Amino acid sequence: MQGQTNGASDPLASNDPLAVTSLPPGMELAVTVDTLVCGVHFPTDTLPADIGHKALAVNLSDLAAMGAAPDWAVMSLTIPRRDERWMSAFRKGFNKLAEQHGVRLMAWDVGIGPLSMTIQIHGQVPRGLALRRDCARPGDLIFVTGTLGDAGLALKNILAVSGTGQFRQALDIPSEYRAFIETRLARPTPRVAEGIALRGIATAAIDISDGLIADLSHIVEASHARVADSAGLIAMIDVQKLPLSPALQWLSDTQEASRLALSSGDDYELCFTVPPDRYRRLQQAAEGFSCPVTCIGHMEARPGARPGVRFLGSESESHKMPLSGQGYRHFE
Repeated sequence: MQGQTNGASDPLASNDPLAVTSLPPGMELAVTVDTLVCGVHFPTDTLPADIGHKALAVNLSDLAAMGAAPDWAVMSLTIPRRDERWMSAFRKGFNKLAEQHGVRLMAWDVGIGPLSMTIQIHGQVPRGLALRRDCARPGDLIFVTGTLGDAGLALKNILAVSGTGQFRQALDIPSEYRAFIETRLARPTPRVAEGIALRGIATAAIDISDGLIADLSHIVEASHARVADSAGLIAMIDVQKLPLSPALQWLSDTQEASRLALSSGDDYELCFTVPPDRYRRLQQAAEGFSCPVTCIGHMEARPGARPGVRFLGSESESHKMPLSGQGYRHFE
């Protein structure tokens, strides 16, 4: 693959808005773009190195959900004023993660304005093997990587400290748990290797950026069109099986822990579906994963039912969550 860059050892050392590249035979191009805005997608006092990391991580997570290997990116950055110390720290956070995943910043531009950054990242996937959102089928098992709700708990505590959240004082979270969840919020881990390993195993996949219910609903909604017209595709979730970190398990309010795991965003884990006859293959692939994989439910088709997400359990089984509106919204 050939490209045009600014030629510097540090790709963010000088801005160059031009790039030329090509795609190897037998590969398809996976593309995603995301914008992060200060005060909306990250707190105003977030460290610049953390911003650089997260700006790239959220895009890598989208590629992971497609089973694509990262390749190159372009970026547009606006900052309130020229600040070399801030830029240096931002570069370190961005470049460290870029090196880990072999991402080349082919072109970028910087201007003066409210702090925000837009990154478009390109990846490669063998033809016909890209993971999609619209191929889940009745009978498929539903899995998630890692643990859920950690970033939501961290943000809840940050808002409590600032007096802008629902709670007006900080939660008494043990220091080791607080450090863990704050890292999960500031420096999410994109599950790139896991996404690549799911090629040919998962029928559908998405990354959890807006909350499990909201993002799983995207799979349900997209896949429903492929199910018989008389049947609604339903994602049945067992709340008792949601993977919770020790930080979430520490909460005395178990309903709040479940709510965070179901609806808070920013964890950037993968949610995917797998047919039962591929479960053994998933187990073998998961042996090489950097995180656990948990089965939290299954897909089923119900005649006459509207597509949606429901919860297993005597009291909640008949309660359908709407396809939108249940995901986490930053700073609301």
